[in-house]
Amino acid sequence: MQIKTFRHLAVAVAGTALALAAQAQLSIEITGAGANRLPVAVPDFSGERIVAQALSSVVRADLERSGLFRLVDPGTAPLAEGAPVAFADWRAAGADAVTAGTAQPAADGRYDTRFRLHDVQKQASLGGQAFIHNSGQIRATAHRISDFIHEKLTGERGVFSTRIAYVVKSAGRYELQIADADGMNPQAALASREPIISPAWSPDGAKLAYVSFEAKKPIVYVHDLASGRRHVAANFKGSNSAPAWSPDGKKLAVVLTKDGGSQLYVVNADGSGVTRLAASAGIDTEPQYSPDGQWIYFTSDRGGSPQIYRIPANGGDAFRMTFEGSYNVTPRLSPDGRSLAYVSRSGGRFQLTVMDLATKQTQILTDSAKDESPSFAPNGRMILYATEIGGRGVLAAVSADGRVKQKLSVQAADVREPSWGPYAR
Repeated sequence: MQIKTFRHLAVAVAGTALALAAQAQLSIEITGAGANRLPVAVPDFSGERIVAQALSSVVRADLERSGLFRLVDPGTAPLAEGAPVAFADWRAAGADAVTAGTAQPAADGRYDTRFRLHDVQKQASLGGQAFIHNSGQIRATAHRISDFIHEKLTGERGVFSTRIAYVVKSAGRYELQIADADGMNPQAALASREPIISPAWSPDGAKLAYVSFEAKKPIVYVHDLASGRRHVAANFKGSNSAPAWSPDGKKLAVVLTKDGGSQLYVVNADGSGVTRLAASAGIDTEPQYSPDGQWIYFTSDRGGSPQIYRIPANGGDAFRMTFEGSYNVTPRLSPDGRSLAYVSRSGGRFQLTVMDLATKQTQILTDSAKDESPSFAPNGRMILYATEIGGRGVLAAVSADGRVKQKLSVQAADVREPSWGPYAR
């Protein structure tokens, strides 16, 4: 029921589903890993045993899930943050890097966690971190440690501390949920008997724009996540759909039918100042700003079949971007602006595809048949998307080179409409 004419899957999928608890978690299954993974050992942290083991366990899971690291058996002995490191032993075990950490109770009832990463080959420290946190922040602390490891060993910022948004449908109930990037700690931002679609994170991660049918028509809302308050950003005559934030967070590109067919408009994030962006005899939909804010990419059938175009963000002539095949929809730009992900139909299968914008070379990243709603991780390495397995909507993630694959699902429910949030600020 997405207000996207070229949508091949409906948000409201027919079928029976068992009741879903509000806190149902995404379970993640790793189905493919990258080549040349870095061997890393993550021994248990020392100190407060339950907290220390929880921290090291989350760090191991983060690194394993990324597909970039191969975990070396760390043995059963904890390795404290300030302890001497037996580099020869870790080298013999096959590790290129090893972590050391300590979690101790602090005076105020919180915990003092200290962590250090060592380069085994160079027998040198790569740096460390210290955190004061409470028992409810153990996972968040571990994710920050994982981000540190990722950046030090790959030169690229990690995304373990980021969040994802998605829609869960079960027994006629829709929930817009927000979870950590590993699917844990889900929270319902909105629940409704009517469809919720097209969640989009604001650049600062403080708000979500989305479309809700709760008023029996599609309306675009902006939802402040800290306060839970929201306001209407677009409620014009007809359909209001497909919100996309400008990089500065001040505007939304939206699709409205107030003047006839589905066309592109820009509104201020507070709902004021609507401006028509383009005029087309066809259907224009699914806008997405380029990271530099100069362009808006969108889907249109103005040439006879659904293809991807781009237009200057302030309006002007549209340029066609896709030429291979007769069906290319849902453009999503990588954070560095160099790649374009979209859904392409090939042989009756709807598959996630990525284009190098400099060379125009394309690559199909998936072997599924009903992909939709791609969303890049903020470092551009992974793409989250929705697909269908066994008649049920699930989320999946694939690396931009197609090597690392994951499946994320909620038991006995449809999961759709994923959106990967920005870096935590």
